[in-house]
Amino acid sequence: MAWSQARRRAWRAVSAPLPPVRLPLPDALGGSLAVPLEALTDLPAFDTSAMDGWAVSGPGPWRLDRRPADQILAGQCGSVPLADGAAVPIATGARLPPGATAVLRSEDGRVHRDRGGAELLHDHGATPLDQGRDIRPRGQECRTGEPLLPSGSTVTPAVLGLAAAAGCDLLTVHRRPTVELLVLGDELLDAGLPRDGRIRDALGPLLPSWLSGYGARITAVRRIRDDLGLLRDALLQSPADVIVTTGGTAAGPVDFLHQALSEVGAKLLVDGVRVRPGHPMLLAALPPNEPAGAVGGGRPRHLVGLPGNPLAAVAGALTLAEPLLRALAGCPPAEPYLVAAAVALPGHPEDTRLVPVVLPERGLLPLAFDGPAMLRGLALAEGLAVVPPGGLPAGARVEVLEVPTG
Repeated sequence: MAWSQARRRAWRAVSAPLPPVRLPLPDALGGSLAVPLEALTDLPAFDTSAMDGWAVSGPGPWRLDRRPADQILAGQCGSVPLADGAAVPIATGARLPPGATAVLRSEDGRVHRDRGGAELLHDHGATPLDQGRDIRPRGQECRTGEPLLPSGSTVTPAVLGLAAAAGCDLLTVHRRPTVELLVLGDELLDAGLPRDGRIRDALGPLLPSWLSGYGARITAVRRIRDDLGLLRDALLQSPADVIVTTGGTAAGPVDFLHQALSEVGAKLLVDGVRVRPGHPMLLAALPPNEPAGAVGGGRPRHLVGLPGNPLAAVAGALTLAEPLLRALAGCPPAEPYLVAAAVALPGHPEDTRLVPVVLPERGLLPLAFDGPAMLRGLALAEGLAVVPPGGLPAGARVEVLEVPTG
C-alpha cells in the first residue's frame, strides 16, 4: 500500500471520535475541544488600568484623591466615583473608579503642591494625555457568549489560561484515547550495556511521550516475550483503545503478530506500506472487549504494529499511529508544511522515504545516520521529510512531518 493511502486509511478507520467528557481545567490539558470554547464573561470583566500610575478624570492638572487605601490595587473594587479634575493612584489590572477618563503612567506624572498646600498631579509625558489612554475597556478581548476557539482545538497551556480568564472551570473535550504499548522481543535489555547478543530497548523510553504528542494517554508499557500465547492473551485482555506493538510485524521465526491477530479475530486494515524505513508496519481492527473496569468497554479497538528497528518504528508511528490517534481524539488532520530542499534528495524507485532533516535558513537538509536501526539522526532532526518515489531535485518543495519535542 502506498504511504499516502495508508495514512488516509488510518484516519478513516475511526468512524467517530471518542465521546466527550467534562473535565477540570488541569485534567483537560492535551485533549481536543468537543464543543467551541465560549466566554462566560466579558474579558476584561470591567474597565481596568493597563499601567501603574494614576486614574484621572478630565484634563489636568488633577487634585490628588487620598483614599483610605491610598491607591487602588488589583482586586479592589474602586467603586467610589472619581470627581472631575481629580486623580487617584492605581495599579496595573485594578478596576477603574467610575468617572475615570484615562490613566497617567507613573513615569509621566509629577506631584507638586500649590500655594495653598494642595497636591496637584501634572502630566510631564511627551504627548498629550488622550481620553481612554492606558485603559483596557470592558469586553476589549471578548464579550459574554462569544466563541473563542472552535471545536477540535487542542487544549494547550495557553488554552487553559484563556479558559480560566473567560470564567470556565470545566472544559468539554473528547476523551483521550488510551494506549497500551507492548514491546516484543527476548533480545531486549532494560538497563546496562548490550551483551551476549542482547541489545537495549530504545522504543520503551521513546514511544510513550511520542504517542502522547498525538493525544494519547499511555496506560501501560509492557514487555512481552517471543511467545504466541502470551501475545494472543495480551491482545485479548488489553482494555486500551489502541494497542501499539513494536517488533514481530515481519515473517521471521518468532514474528508472531500476524498469527496472534488472526487467532483473536482481528481484521487487517493495512499490512505493509511502501515506505522506507518501516515498510513492514500494520494496522488492524480488534474485536471489542468488555473487561472489568475498562474505559469505554465494548467500543472498537485498534492495533498499530510497528517494526522493531527504532527509526522504522518512528516511521510507523508517523504513518499510522498519528492519524489514528488524532481521529480518535477529535483533532483535525495534521496540516503538512512545505520547505524548499537545499540539496537534491535521492528517492527509492518505488517507495516513499522518510528522512530526518534540519531546517536552516538556506533550506531543508538531510541528516546522516538515517538507517532503520539508527536514532542518531532522529535525535538531531527538526522534522522528517517525505521524499516521494524517485526523489526530488534541489529547490523542490518538500512535505515535512513534525517531530514531537515533549
